[in-house]
Amino acid sequence: MQRIAIYDLDRTITRAPTWTPFLLHAARGRWRMAMAPVAAGAALLHALRLYDRDRLKPIMHRLMLGGALDEAELTLLAEAFAATTDASNIRSGARARMAADRAAGYRIVIATAAHRFYAQAIASRLGVEDLIATEATRDASGRILPLLAGPNCYGAAKLAMIETWFNDQDIARRHAHVRFYSDHPSDAPTFAWADEPVVVSPGKRMAALASAQGWRVERW
Repeated sequence: MQRIAIYDLDRTITRAPTWTPFLLHAARGRWRMAMAPVAAGAALLHALRLYDRDRLKPIMHRLMLGGALDEAELTLLAEAFAATTDASNIRSGARARMAADRAAGYRIVIATAAHRFYAQAIASRLGVEDLIATEATRDASGRILPLLAGPNCYGAAKLAMIETWFNDQDIARRHAHVRFYSDHPSDAPTFAWADEPVVVSPGKRMAALASAQGWRVERW
């Protein structure tokens, strides 16, 4: 029986979200910082449910990062952002839980709606090799474009991507014990699929769902 511990990233491992802070980090000191109010307006329209996350993410990407970004430049930005995140935005409880899971023989996986192009650097700093994340389209030169390559790794799509990862890793679900950690109701499909759902530092809505479903709650 393989032991797999899957962690959400934003507000589960981290205290605060990472996408907007990464965009601001990347734009800082450049003229694109002037686009921040426009990006904030786009986020407000999403909050008003005028369009979904799959549409919002490319819009904010184009505004704050541009139409195409060289991978080498993006890697430098991601590494610097990951260093800041590691220093100031990682829950101590998340570090302790990952250490305990490793000691118990669990394979650690991060499954996140964050873009791989920066989430990989955060995962690496946490000693996590397995990452399931939102993917960006690339042009013929390998530059990263605003368009998503596949679904945003969120909600039911996250579970589908986890299942694809299991297939790619040749792991039979019936032969695995899965712990899943997240803070957010959008992860209800994966909580229900996991053998051991763990709700992390939930807000009011998530706490109510955890209580109704009998899911364990931990406060990190």
